[in-house]
Amino acid sequence: PDEFIIMKQHVELGLELLHATPGITPAMAQIAGEHHERFGGEGYPKGLRGEQISPTGRMASIVDVYDAITSNRIYHRGMEPAVALQKIFEWSEHHFDPELAQKFIQAIGIYPVGSLVRLESQRLGVVVDQGSRGLLYPIVRIVYDIKRRRPLPPKDLDLSKPEHGGDHIVGHEAPSAWNLDPFSFLTLELGP
Repeated sequence: PDEFIIMKQHVELGLELLHATPGITPAMAQIAGEHHERFGGEGYPKGLRGEQISPTGRMASIVDVYDAITSNRIYHRGMEPAVALQKIFEWSEHHFDPELAQKFIQAIGIYPVGSLVRLESQRLGVVVDQGSRGLLYPIVRIVYDIKRRRPLPPKDLDLSKPEHGGDHIVGHEAPSAWNLDPFSFLTLELGP
């Protein structure tokens, strides 16, 4: 508890630095000052609630929490993006502006870029882009055959197109369980 009190001072200290820095706009300072405020009033430093928090502050709080729970820290391993979005959705009832939380989830996608997903065909793929048909139909880069337990030559599959063969996502996977680094597949140049 004593350390948490000290840690919470980063908001005021950050604001002091920003106010002393040339070129910082009021909106920038507002984001820094409100990123730990919560829609239900449980946040800090001022305990603002609902519309008392600026729209940019309400947005920043969602982004800050998403970043915090998906990042590896000394004290915890980051969540997979799809799990983190589920948490954002659950917490939107009390902690976040529900409308902005929905827009954030839509912008990121249910399966964010970089997510490792399992397909019904028992293959693993990395989400490389959002599809044209909605959040459940991203473009995935197929990288692993689960049945044969072997890597596959990377190939993109647009789940929003009918010619993809009816395959669909059945869930997300922890990359560590498969000893895969999804982000290494995002920069690959695929052949014709």
